[in-house]
Amino acid sequence: MVSASALPSAEGAVIGPDGLTALVDVLRARGYTVVGPTVRDGAIVLRELESAAQLPYGWGVDLEAGQYRLRSRTDGAAFANAAGPQSWKTFLHPARVRQWTAERAGGELVTEADDTAPPRFAFLGVRSCDLRAIAVQDRILTGGPHSDPVYRGRRSGAFLVAVECTEPGGTCFCVSMGTGPAVGPGYDLVLTELVDDDGHRFWIRGGSAEGAEILAELPGEPASEAVCRAAAGAVSSAAERMGRAMPDTDMRRLMAETLEAPRWDDVASRCLTCGNCTMVCPTCFCTTTEDVTDLTGDHAERWRVWDVCFDLDFSYLPGGPVRASPRSRYRQWLTHKLGTWYDQFGSSGCVGCGRCIVWCPVAIDITEEAAALYDWTRRAEDESR
Repeated sequence: MVSASALPSAEGAVIGPDGLTALVDVLRARGYTVVGPTVRDGAIVLRELESAAQLPYGWGVDLEAGQYRLRSRTDGAAFANAAGPQSWKTFLHPARVRQWTAERAGGELVTEADDTAPPRFAFLGVRSCDLRAIAVQDRILTGGPHSDPVYRGRRSGAFLVAVECTEPGGTCFCVSMGTGPAVGPGYDLVLTELVDDDGHRFWIRGGSAEGAEILAELPGEPASEAVCRAAAGAVSSAAERMGRAMPDTDMRRLMAETLEAPRWDDVASRCLTCGNCTMVCPTCFCTTTEDVTDLTGDHAERWRVWDVCFDLDFSYLPGGPVRASPRSRYRQWLTHKLGTWYDQFGSSGCVGCGRCIVWCPVAIDITEEAAALYDWTRRAEDESR
């Protein structure tokens, strides 16, 4: 074994499971709170890791619309599982954030902003779709004149260890969204996991100055051309095995041209307007505020919490909600996610992770709905000829 510091940065290094253990130890020694996937309560969830031994070695997932199941793997792979119920949004844009507290004492009211310093996160196992989702939220919550200080504080110190997907889930469609399975820019380190006749190993490359520094501290071997080819082949094979696909069309235009399509009535008859799809979506960012007091009335707090456009009160104005029907609320969510998001932020709001399909209690499939709208436009065009 040689030090990874001797390896050409363009080629990266090959590390084994011991190198992954060292990576977690190095990150923790540098003061990072390491967060990664682990098995808990029958799912692969994101939580703080004390060691790499807590990664989901030997676990995969079976995904379908409205279904999520863990399954045991015989190869001991750590990252051969698709996106779980959480995304990194949980840590960068938390569901609940206390904004201030107020105390009344001696006839005076004293308010204090909650400026607790966030932890320095190191995210281990960021999928290509989620890496793109972080970039989307970066643009929304730190770009422009209205930057979110909570997100900015948590994001500014985050270290991202991305993982290229070699095992897509049955509901994944990142290829048709141009977000994977190969990892794009924005990472500090990137891993590609290989488990074959040559053993269990990870091809690791740096993507930032700090990433290169940490790579230099890991036990590794030079990455041979054979390893690079095998890794590229595994990722390419994953791209050919996507479980879902979006229609190959201009989605922004499709959403704009189908506002009166009868398909909206069909999906509204199934939709519970529960908001699960927005809660698990890695790019949804809407919030509202809640004020709470204790029984004495001497203590009050204001909290910022996630909000969803499926809530009847989300569009409430004097006189009632703007979007009163399930049809209008589902249409708002889908047309924004796939269409008008381009107008606001210059990209799609969907990264193809498939979470909204898996965690919908009535198995509504965003790719199926988009395909139905596309078919409706094709039929309308044929009839008009």
